[in-house]
Amino acid sequence: MTTSPVTPSSTSRPEDENLGIGANFAYGLQHVLTMYGGIVAVPLIIGQAAGLSPADIGLLIAASLFAGGLATLLQTLGLPFFGSQLPLVQGVSFAGVATMVAILGSGGEGGLQAVFGAVIAASLIGLLITPVFSRITKFFPPLVNGIVITIIGLTLMPVAARWAMGGNSQAADFGSMANIGLAALTLATVLLLSKVGSASISRLSILLAMIIGTLVAVALGMADFSKVSQGPIFALPSPFHFGMPTFHVAAIISMCIVIIVTLVETSADILAVGDIIETKVDSKRLGNGLRADMISSVFAPIFGSFTQSAFAQNVGLVAVTGVKSRYVVASAGLILVTLGLLPIMGRLVAAVPTSVLGGAGVVLFGTVAASGIRTLSKVDYRNNMNLIIVATSIGFGMIPIAAPTFYHQFPSWFETIFHSGISSAAIMAIALNLLFNHFKTGNSENQSVFVAASERTLGFQDVAALNDGDYFKGGKLFDAEGKEVPLVKDAASH
Repeated sequence: MTTSPVTPSSTSRPEDENLGIGANFAYGLQHVLTMYGGIVAVPLIIGQAAGLSPADIGLLIAASLFAGGLATLLQTLGLPFFGSQLPLVQGVSFAGVATMVAILGSGGEGGLQAVFGAVIAASLIGLLITPVFSRITKFFPPLVNGIVITIIGLTLMPVAARWAMGGNSQAADFGSMANIGLAALTLATVLLLSKVGSASISRLSILLAMIIGTLVAVALGMADFSKVSQGPIFALPSPFHFGMPTFHVAAIISMCIVIIVTLVETSADILAVGDIIETKVDSKRLGNGLRADMISSVFAPIFGSFTQSAFAQNVGLVAVTGVKSRYVVASAGLILVTLGLLPIMGRLVAAVPTSVLGGAGVVLFGTVAASGIRTLSKVDYRNNMNLIIVATSIGFGMIPIAAPTFYHQFPSWFETIFHSGISSAAIMAIALNLLFNHFKTGNSENQSVFVAASERTLGFQDVAALNDGDYFKGGKLFDAEGKEVPLVKDAASH
């Protein structure tokens, strides 16, 4: 497939490659299918908690698609001071679900209007503090970045498992062999298409596998498209359809904690995708990305949506397909806006069986974790505490994944921050990296058994300097003719 470059610049960035309209929209649709279940889940949960009618819940979903599409366009294409210009899909953040449900269930004033008011106010506060977060790049070396990327993938695996089982735990067929079998078929199709010789087919393997899986589901009577024609074909989002936002101090404070978590997770996603596509992400670019997140979150409630953030599962799609273009993701933003304006298209995409998404999710989310492991392989573990930093941070991040109720007895603000494995691992990795690698006062030569147990290694540059026939004997290096090669002491060694 030929590619056409975008506007020339002094430095060529992989994310600036333009694949053409057809490829952009094909790969963009793949992004939409990957995150569609996640972006509609939040308004569905909030709408049910608020006691809305099915029609109003449908409006919440359409608003979230529309707002997510606009946020994606801002993030990928960018404006001055807003947008990282990276291939990141934006959508409703899961981080605020528990807090928003708590606001709705508090029995206090406001209801859904109080939720919208809290999101607007907290996002404005988040916009003001983004300069602080945009200067943390030096605290995200490969050690921290690799931990966070790994945990992003591990955190998403339970989502893939639930999707594969059918998605709805209350359904009679949840976890049935039919659902898991359909997921397995989709997974096998992804692997098969990834193996074929055509690069185009391999890159589109996720999308094609979803289509094939859906067709199989239709043939087996496991897909229901009967509701696609029910409802309006076109509908414009109505500003303040649910009433004007109301502002309550307690709700705003609790939402501020969510915003901090969102900033941490989005920072991790921006740095992760930068590492995956091998492009430079400095503090200015990170700040632009975070400001795009916050300004999108400020305006989303006007249309009936909630806090916006980068979708981690789409970071996985970038990794697994190798398609780095931000114009592909911008095309996904246009599709999301269209789905928000055309509810019938949203209903069509929603009819894709959840089990099909689960089969694809195993590859997508596993690829995120594998990318993190690849990043961690670049870390130097010799004579330092990096191994125990990795072990503790990943273990800490796994707690809410392995035991979702672990923090239920903690204060609500603490649970809000640490119930996410991503934010838990990120906070622990940053703290331990600071403690052991930046504040080195008190560090001993061999701090723990983790350091003592490090395996013996040779640097690549040392091996590259050897010639054919060189050999060691009695602690000395000799060449092929038996002449001793002098060893020079490394000035940096202890």
